[in-house]
Amino acid sequence: MLDANGFSLLNAWQRGFPLVPRPYAEIAKSSALDEDGVIAGFGQLQSQGLIDRIAPVFRPNMVGASTLAAMAVPAERLDTVALQVSSHAGVNHNYEREGDHNLWFVATAPSAAALQDLLSRIERETGLKVLGLPLIEEFHIDLGFDLQDHSVPRAAPQGPLVPLSGPEQRLAARLAAGLPLTPRPFAAFELPEALVIGALERWLAAGVVRRIGAVVRHRPLGYEANAMVVWDVPDEHVGDAGRRLAADAAVTLCYRRARALPDWPYNLYCMVHGRERARVTQVIERLRAQHELAAVPHAVLFSKRCYSQRAAHYG
Repeated sequence: MLDANGFSLLNAWQRGFPLVPRPYAEIAKSSALDEDGVIAGFGQLQSQGLIDRIAPVFRPNMVGASTLAAMAVPAERLDTVALQVSSHAGVNHNYEREGDHNLWFVATAPSAAALQDLLSRIERETGLKVLGLPLIEEFHIDLGFDLQDHSVPRAAPQGPLVPLSGPEQRLAARLAAGLPLTPRPFAAFELPEALVIGALERWLAAGVVRRIGAVVRHRPLGYEANAMVVWDVPDEHVGDAGRRLAADAAVTLCYRRARALPDWPYNLYCMVHGRERARVTQVIERLRAQHELAAVPHAVLFSKRCYSQRAAHYG
């Protein structure tokens, strides 16, 4: 059961996590808890499966390489194949969705070559084709989830960034896995505490890090009617369409990905999260009408089961 203190920690600290040596003590100043109570509260949220970790959320492909991938799995094999896919450390999110392509996962690796090797291994092990759908352009990727109005701040689009150095990537990969629930979490990375905090401050200011805070598991909180909407937008119009969708408070994720012809013609993706399927369907119809997408071919893929949801692994 989520009490008032737990709700406050969960909702208020998905972003703005204090970049100070004792961040949980700083959070305690604005709550009814002391430092130990804040640490225990986040620990309880983790044990209840309501948050995955406290961590920075990095801009895609700043650390290693990643892609969304999809498979069309015969229904009688779905559970077995999903377990095979999830067994790979490089696979974090892995969901069953409606539609012929019914298994969707995010794969990460230290490099583009290693990522392709991972997808090829999954194909060999399962005997099924994997559609790799790499990111081309992001319009809104934040992963924050406001439990009161479902909206999160919309950051202005950012241009290319300077790649992280090798040592920076190694530190970023460790931080992305989560901060420890200890009084001085930034001192746990075998580097000077001030160096770790300074790196996060720079990355946050530059847009390398989207936010720092609790990474929420929305399904255990009752948000189970979640739809990925995919659109086949003419390439010359996809940027405008993506920016319009990304500005809508009902859209929790929005990005352009490569098509995988002839199997998959779609190039624009958005996510709509909700508690009730009928309500989410209404929102999608509003998006189509309001953002000049009514005539654009599309598909709505509601999620059905979550096979895995964990931090990205870049080892």
